[in-house]
This record gives sequence, C-alpha cells and structure tokens, in this order.
Amino acid sequence: MSFFHKNSQTIKTRGFKTLTSDIGLPSTPETAPKTEQQPSTTHRDIKNYAEATLGSGSSLAQAVKLPIGEDLDEWLAVHVVSFYNQINMLYGTITEFCSAQTCPRMIATQEYEYLWQPSVSSRTSNMGSASGSSSPRKLAPVSCTAPEYVENLMSWVQDNLDDERIFPNKTGVPFPTNFQTLVRTMMKRLFRVYAHIYCHHFDEIAGLSLQAHLNTSFKHFVLFCKEFRLISTKDYGPLKELVLIMFDGNDLDADGDTDLTDS
Repeated sequence: MSFFHKNSQTIKTRGFKTLTSDIGLPSTPETAPKTEQQPSTTHRDIKNYAEATLGSGSSLAQAVKLPIGEDLDEWLAVHVVSFYNQINMLYGTITEFCSAQTCPRMIATQEYEYLWQPSVSSRTSNMGSASGSSSPRKLAPVSCTAPEYVENLMSWVQDNLDDERIFPNKTGVPFPTNFQTLVRTMMKRLFRVYAHIYCHHFDEIAGLSLQAHLNTSFKHFVLFCKEFRLISTKDYGPLKELVLIMFDGNDLDADGDTDLTDS
C-alpha cells in the first residue's frame, strides 16, 4: 500500500496479509521507507487502487463482514489502514483545488465546521487514548484551514499506525484494551475528509472522472462502519441524506452485525 500523505509510511503488520487477501485488498509490505515528498496522485493510481482494493464485481456488503475465526481487532486494523490509504489518495487528487485561500475553514456545507483538537504532544498522546494510560493535556479546539486540518488528521492517524503499542506487529502481542474506542475516533475523523470532498470538491472529482471511485470508496466505508456500528447516523451530518439514499432510508444504527462496546 502506498500513502500519499507526505510524511507517511506503510505500517508494519503481523497477520494482516492473510486477511487482506481474503477480501481482495493488496498485501501490506513488512516495511517501507518514509517518503519526504508527497507524490502526485493520478487517475490511473486511483483506478488501480480501487480495483485492487474492492475487487471486480464483489459484494461490498459481504466483503466487510468479519470472516469466521478471524480476530475482530485484526479485522478493524486492516480496514483502518485501507481507508486511510483510500482517503489519502482521493484527497491527493484535489489538493491543488483545496488551499488556505479556497478553503479557509474545514467545513462541509456552511452548517458544519470541524475543529481540530490539538494536544501537548501528538506522539505521546496516542497511548493515552488507546491504552487507558494517563491522557495528555488537551488544548481548546481550533479552527483551521481544510488542508491544515487534513494534514493534522493524517499525521495523527499515521502516528497511531506507527505506534506498535497500538498497532502491534508481533504475533501474540494483544491490541490495547481501548483499541476499538480509538478506531471509532479514527473513523469519525476520517469521515470528515469524505464530507469536505463531497460538499466542496465534487465538481473537481467529477472533472477528473473519479466520482465512481469516490462513491464506491465511500459506500465501502459506510458499509464497514454500519457493520461494526462505528459511526452513528447523526454523525454523518452533511452527508446523512446521501448515506440514507445508499441504504434506501434504512436506519444505519439498527442492524449492524457486530456491536462494539464504548469504553
């Protein structure tokens, strides 16, 4: 998997290769060097990645289900990595249109603004939220430009992916107690990038003929969140109507097969 966030690297994994092959996801290399510059994302990159990730004609609803005998935390980890990559690549296609001038706030329509929650130390803050150890001192949420918000978000997610206390790569090392709570937070925040793209950059996506890939990626994301009840219907905010249309108006909170307990 390749990341297009400029300071990212492919995370080291343990049992994820088997899981990814089962649903058509590309296998993750054991290690990858960090890249200092963000490469440009092309239409071909998106097409190839979407086809490799989602498969040809496969049922997304079936693909997100936890395989019999597989570990739930492993399954969640695989998909966090996958969606992080997908969103990175999709956002990478419209970065020239998303600047401090064009998008001075991280919004999705004029009704929703997403504020960034900084902490004293991003790298030391990760385990505080995931393992139940003492939490870092949080600062007041701040308004920032859309590209700044996405940069902060992707750096925060990458820091967590790189932390072996949270995403262990050695067999037999358990995930932290509050891992599923952290996954909920990650997915809720990653959703906001989809929301910004749909509400403010869909014309550019359509101009690049990438709307089908965006829609498929987002539907995959929503199906996964629905299956494991990671995001409630109200959290979809500006895209709630779009999400309800995807599921013919059915309640997204009602029929997920796996209910993750909030800690």
